[in-house]
Amino acid sequence: MSCIKNRRTDGSTSSSIIDDLKGDQSWRIFRIISEFTEGFDELSGLCDAISIFGSARLPPEHFYYQKTVELAEMLSKEGFAVISGGGPGVMEAANKGAILHDQPSIGLNIELPMEQTPNPYQNISLNFRYFFVRKVMFVRYSIGYVCMPGGFGTLDEFFEALTLMQTHKIYPIPLVLFGSDFWSGLMDWMKAKMMEYGTISADDLKLITVTDDPQQVVDIMIAHREWKDLQRKN
Repeated sequence: MSCIKNRRTDGSTSSSIIDDLKGDQSWRIFRIISEFTEGFDELSGLCDAISIFGSARLPPEHFYYQKTVELAEMLSKEGFAVISGGGPGVMEAANKGAILHDQPSIGLNIELPMEQTPNPYQNISLNFRYFFVRKVMFVRYSIGYVCMPGGFGTLDEFFEALTLMQTHKIYPIPLVLFGSDFWSGLMDWMKAKMMEYGTISADDLKLITVTDDPQQVVDIMIAHREWKDLQRKN
């Protein structure tokens, strides 16, 4: 009887991500390194990109899908590349708006058991198996984040970026929550409960902008790009 865990003896393989996480650790390291290497190689020449996050479940007729197309198109007119998660819904809308003006329209696709079908509006497409590698690419190559209404994945990206800025692991970048009707409840809870318990400070909330105006988002990103250009010259 073998005392080595996770060793398959039947010669079969599994495409399950969960099985992969429990499998041979050495081979998993190589897979992770390869994903980092491919991501860095493909995106190393990218500058001034905005990441747009949001639900995969919003159809093209939805108000926020249409607003995402509008916003991505406005950003691309100003010379910004657009990065999305590569899937349907808001991600598709972001890539669609970007590609209308022949800007880099990047999709960072992730293998999921449902919902993640690559959209056809990507002119740069990468595929990831691991969420943490994918999130590094979002952070490394974005100068601004826009979170449209979304689910757990969108909240994960939002709080990841917020935590990295709060703890000074990355330089502050614009972090915009688009859609006050959707986001106001979360903001109210953070102000009421997290502030009340002292788990965050008032300055932490200054890292977040809530808006319903695409032009305000564009203005914020342009101002940040101008600031970043000054840093590059110094």
